[in-house]
Amino acid sequence: MRTLLLLTVSILGLGIKLQAQTARFESGPAQVSLLELYTSEGCSSCPPAEAWLSSLSQNPELWKAVVPVAFHVDYWDNLGWKDEFSSREFTQRQRYYAANWGSGSVYTPAFVLNGAEWQGWGRAIADNENLPPGKLVVLATGSQIKVTFSPSRPGGPYSVEIAPLKMNATSRVTAGENRGRTLTHQFIAMNLVKTDLSQSGKNFGADVSCSIDKADAVAVWITRSGSLTPIQAAGGLLH
Repeated sequence: MRTLLLLTVSILGLGIKLQAQTARFESGPAQVSLLELYTSEGCSSCPPAEAWLSSLSQNPELWKAVVPVAFHVDYWDNLGWKDEFSSREFTQRQRYYAANWGSGSVYTPAFVLNGAEWQGWGRAIADNENLPPGKLVVLATGSQIKVTFSPSRPGGPYSVEIAPLKMNATSRVTAGENRGRTLTHQFIAMNLVKTDLSQSGKNFGADVSCSIDKADAVAVWITRSGSLTPIQAAGGLLH
C-alpha cells in the first residue's frame, strides 16, 4: 500500500511539473507588429542594427506591441566567416520579400515591419493603425504548440509561422569583416515552421510539432495562406 501511495504521489507530482512547463502567450485584438531583421555575423554594418534590436529586450512594449525576430542569412558565409546561425531558408525568405517589392537584390542589415521594407530602425516603432485583426493564443508544451486564431471579421484561409528564438548568444568572430569582435545577439531564429490552420466555427487553429527544448523564447504569427505578410503576432520567453 505504501509503495502504491508513493507511486501515486510521484505521478501527481509529474503532472504538476508538466503543467508548469506549459507556456501561454496571447495578443490582444489589436495588431501586434512582427519586426524581422535580416542580418549576418559576416557583415560589418550589422552590429549597430543588432544592438538596436537587442535593446527591445528592455522595452516594456516587447511581446505586447512588437515581436522581434532576427533571421541570419547565408550569403555572407563565403566571405571569410561562416555565421553559425545562418540558414539558406532565411535567405530565401528575404529574397521572396524582395521579389514581392519588385527588387532584384537583398542586403543586410534589412528590417521588415509587418511585411514591408522598413528603414526607420533606431527610432521608436510607430503605433499600428491597422484594423484589429483578431486574437492569437499560443500554448507551448514540450514539442507541441497549440495555436488558436479568432479573427475579428470573417476571413481565411490562414497559416501560422513559428520561430523558436535563441537569446543572449555570444560569438567571437575571428575572420571576415567583423574579425576580432565579440558579437552578442538576441531574438535569433533557430528554425521556422509553417502550417495551415483548420477552421472550427469562427476560430482557426492547429496543433504544431515544433522543437523548442533548446529555445529561450518563441515567436508566432498569422498570415493569410500563400502570403508572407503577418496580420497578427504573439510570443514571449519560455523560461
